[in-house]
Amino acid sequence: MFFRKKTSGGRAYLQIVENRREDGVVRQQVIATLGRLEDLRQSGQLERLLRSGARFADKAIVVGAVADGEATTSPARRIGAALVFERLWQETGCRAVVESLAGSRQHDFPLERAVFLTVLHRLFSGGSDRAADRWRQDYRIEGVERLGLHHLYRAMGWLGEELAEHQQAGATPFAPRCLKDVMEEELFARRRDLFSTIDLVFMDTTSLYFEGAGGQTLGRRGFSKDHRPDLNQMILAVLLDGDGRPVCTEMWPGNTADVGSLIPAVDRLRKRFSINRVCVVADRGMISAETIAELEARKLLYILGVRERSDKLVRELVLDDPAPFVPFFLTKRKKEIDYEAKAVTLAGRRYIVCRNHDQMRKDAAARAAILAALERELKKGDKALVGNKGYRRFLMKPDDGHFAIDQAKAEEDAKFDGVFVLRTNARLSPLEAMLVYKQLWTVDIDQTWRLSRIKGWRVWGNARKQGAAEWHGCRAGGFEFGDCRRVRGDEFVEGPQHLDRAAA
Repeated sequence: MFFRKKTSGGRAYLQIVENRREDGVVRQQVIATLGRLEDLRQSGQLERLLRSGARFADKAIVVGAVADGEATTSPARRIGAALVFERLWQETGCRAVVESLAGSRQHDFPLERAVFLTVLHRLFSGGSDRAADRWRQDYRIEGVERLGLHHLYRAMGWLGEELAEHQQAGATPFAPRCLKDVMEEELFARRRDLFSTIDLVFMDTTSLYFEGAGGQTLGRRGFSKDHRPDLNQMILAVLLDGDGRPVCTEMWPGNTADVGSLIPAVDRLRKRFSINRVCVVADRGMISAETIAELEARKLLYILGVRERSDKLVRELVLDDPAPFVPFFLTKRKKEIDYEAKAVTLAGRRYIVCRNHDQMRKDAAARAAILAALERELKKGDKALVGNKGYRRFLMKPDDGHFAIDQAKAEEDAKFDGVFVLRTNARLSPLEAMLVYKQLWTVDIDQTWRLSRIKGWRVWGNARKQGAAEWHGCRAGGFEFGDCRRVRGDEFVEGPQHLDRAAA
């Protein structure tokens, strides 16, 4: 709603008007006509009306007081971010570990504060170190007053320093060990006790591309999830334990395939953290016959996603198995989701066939919409179908030379509605295996809010070869601290936005 001056017969009237959308068109409706504008001003009624309404708008009262010179102004700095995350930074051991590792170097600036500043900035805003230096001006953060931009650069360089030759044991074939690896190991050791173990390991990867002249060490051309195949990129891998806590991160050259990265990452994980028993959980991008053979040779348990459409055994035999499903209801975001699962064993391989009934209905509706649109496009001629992948999978070319809808393909596609298939050697029931696999959302880099800041960054590389290692080192420290976001589960996801409003 808003005030509007309406002129009629040479006289001006003041009205309260509301915008409404009717049938896709915005229309204005007069709520009230307050009277002639001249009379309202002379009588003081308009002033009294505005002051009365301002009681319910704190910002209007403050703005009015400042405009009248009745208020004293002073700069305000936000305190919520540091107030909460400083405590969590200490409780997770991040502060103690950074101070311990930096103690022998005797830096001439508070290095731990520089690392904390960059981590806090990435939790609340995201961006480069230069952006972090500007961002901190609006926040009250203890111990960062003397820090300059060059101190943030030096802190990143310190985190990405390559370790000595005798400390390179356990390095992957893709990248050397650096100081951030020691930091991850120290953090894991601090929370480890006699009963600590990593029964489950969730792993996911994504690509991040370079802008500028960076990426001399890790930058390669490869399959880009950011749709930038023209730029050098690197691969970021994240590994979480069964409780959703980050264990470590890895950075590899941009041309590293997912299927070839799982085994080196698992081998390094077991060696770094002295883990014997582990169950690897990864999505369908990680699976291959060689990968599964290597996991079984190491006597490791696994739960891996399967490409049910391209795997002939799964497509033709596993999905058609007549065994009954076991139903299961899962509450997610206060909504019950209807699942069902069953185990199918073929040729010594154990598969878990899962079905989400809500997704099943969505897939069926989407296919129906595609077929309806396809019928309309077919009437326009074959040229209207060129380049549309959604149409292509339901087309056939009869003897007359013109395209037509292939009903057999549409019926075949229906059996994939809401279905996802797992392959496992773990002695878990179908429902247990499905629930474990569903926990992969906690590490899905491309979709979860946890790393949405990171995914939006472009890496502005510099001429130094360790540029990528510096970037990786800082983000690894930040991601460990990012575990604090999950203190209250889903309820804490919006926490930073609310904390950002607290100022003093």
